Amino acid sequence: MPSSAAVDNPWFRRFNPSDFAPARIVIFPHAGGSAGYYMEYAKALAPYADVLAVQYPGRQNRFAEPAINSVPELAEQIYRELREWVDRPIHFFGHSMGAAVAFETARCFARDGLAGPERLFVSAGRAPSMPRDTAVHTLSDDGMLDEIIRLGGTDERILDVPALRELIIPALRADYTAIETYRAAPDAVVPLPITALVGESDANATVEHMAPWEQHTTGGFTLRVFPGGHFYVAEQLDAVVRLLTSHLRG
Repeated sequence: MPSSAAVDNPWFRRFNPSDFAPARIVIFPHAGGSAGYYMEYAKALAPYADVLAVQYPGRQNRFAEPAINSVPELAEQIYRELREWVDRPIHFFGHSMGAAVAFETARCFARDGLAGPERLFVSAGRAPSMPRDTAVHTLSDDGMLDEIIRLGGTDERILDVPALRELIIPALRADYTAIETYRAAPDAVVPLPITALVGESDANATVEHMAPWEQHTTGGFTLRVFPGGHFYVAEQLDAVVRLLTSHLRG
């Protein structure tokens, strides 16, 4: 297992390296999101867990790389890079699109019979087999940006800078293509517990959208509802951290 900060691997940002934390949490960001959005989570979770925040291609330090517009392909590549980081109990936390990517990454571990995550936390992301009824990836650039502003979770000041807008749009369109064209089979399961988290006023991922995650695990299921909307994770950081750490061994 690498003991240095994960900046040597472009797939992960390790904002608070902790070689001696008893557990590890891998965070999978939302569509249009980056590892940097979850820096405060990395700080809050230390020293309970060493946090790897996944950095998808096409953003921040990976702007020069083409974005990936397929959830299974993205998961497969993350899986290949993540196998050397399972030296201690590991948990996955995926928000919005990240929930699907985390699920598919966990399936890769199970497929190959390798020790993988002990628990999957899925946040604000519809169950894998549910049909997607949005087509944001087909909108104009302005229409797509309007959608991320509506959802929140993005610093709107960035969108006022034309050069930054141009950098953001390719990755954003790839992410929305990935999640809006993704659908797992009804019998796709992982052999580990799933904890689903949802904001009580989230219209994009409601309790009804999250409850069917129970069908995608053979390891048990729980559902937790938090105050807030799609990006309740920003407002409820302390409560979410308490939930995550309550499931860590050691």
